[in-house]
Amino acid sequence: MAFRAGKCLLRLRLSQAGMTQKQLAERVNLSPQMISHYVMGRKVMSLENAKSISAVLNCNIEDLYLWEHVRDR
Repeated sequence: MAFRAGKCLLRLRLSQAGMTQKQLAERVNLSPQMISHYVMGRKVMSLENAKSISAVLNCNIEDLYLWEHVRDR
């Protein structure tokens, strides 16, 4: 069974944490532009960045995206 990242839920997780994109960027040592790219769905987080972000937001990596099942061929 395979999955792919669907819609990014970072905007929701930031809101729940009461944190801005800029604050998150500073905490995980990424540019605010990169966080914006994630929020807008222009880029998919690397595993390392997703782990760092989920630790700061106190959630699981799985909570950062809606996950889509990829059909078996």
